[in-house]
Amino acid sequence: MSAKPLRETDIRPDHLIAEQMARVQRDIERLLEYQAQFVQVDCPACMADERQGVYTKNGFQYVRCLDCKTVYISPRPPKPILEGYYETSENYQYWSTHIFPASEDMRREHIIRPRAEKVLAICEKYATQSGTLLEVGAGYGTFCEEISKSQYFEKIIAVEPTPSLAQRCQKRGLNVINLPIEAVNFHDLQVDVIVSFEVIEHLFEPFDFISSAAQLLKPGGILILTCPNILGFDVQVLGTASTTVDFEHLNYFHPESLARLVARAGFETLEVSTPGKLDAELVRKATLAGDFNLDNQPFLKHLLIDCWETSGDAFQQFLVEQGLSSHMWLVARKKMDQ
Repeated sequence: MSAKPLRETDIRPDHLIAEQMARVQRDIERLLEYQAQFVQVDCPACMADERQGVYTKNGFQYVRCLDCKTVYISPRPPKPILEGYYETSENYQYWSTHIFPASEDMRREHIIRPRAEKVLAICEKYATQSGTLLEVGAGYGTFCEEISKSQYFEKIIAVEPTPSLAQRCQKRGLNVINLPIEAVNFHDLQVDVIVSFEVIEHLFEPFDFISSAAQLLKPGGILILTCPNILGFDVQVLGTASTTVDFEHLNYFHPESLARLVARAGFETLEVSTPGKLDAELVRKATLAGDFNLDNQPFLKHLLIDCWETSGDAFQQFLVEQGLSSHMWLVARKKMDQ
């Protein structure tokens, strides 16, 4: 792997961002045309119904559960509207045709290959069986490609509900199912490991997703999830200026509340970590772009602006070690009696 640290521009090239943001704005406007049909929901982690407002951004309301402190969008688009959105999103089409091709090599080197290596290390650590791995939300199929190179698993299945992305997986020669996981039925086949990267925050009903994963896993099988951590540094500092606070991100868990969610579906959490790489840089870029002001936080301004070249990477490593990155991993095991 390259010793050069990953920078945000490596995976979101600056020269493509202006057009992407124009498409995002059109997506928002189209989704808000259905605002009268949005529905109130209870906390996606613990199902508590008491909440308080936190943010309003782009016409969407973000609330915090008064019980477990999960943040979530409510009211939110119902499932049929969400499904229609993802099928017609201009932003996703632009990612598919421009941003992803321009950044795939860097993503593969800095994100996907290390992700595959980490999944293999987790499987070895917890002595998982090596029959079948299923990725939910396989996207462009890059992770399935990388994990298949290890030949650790006998079978790898990609579940991708978006038709255009499922086609990309097929073109890579992957075994792909073009359905949401809730609609997948393997009959007598159960899988050993389910992985899902940056998916659960987008879902109308995360518990249905976790329950479906539990049904597909063998007893003792492993579930590996990644998603934003609402208690992460850049989200806490930037608030609505954070790119993580996004109209597509309906659910914002933290380590304790995500563990609480999976426990409801019969999982035992084995570990939670926050191995992010970009938190400090995201705050720095927002400040330099004029989207955020650090004048009232002189220490952070000194650290992220004045001393960036000498301190930036070390500070990011501190965030990782202290569980303060906004990028979160959870590893859970399906209980043997489930």
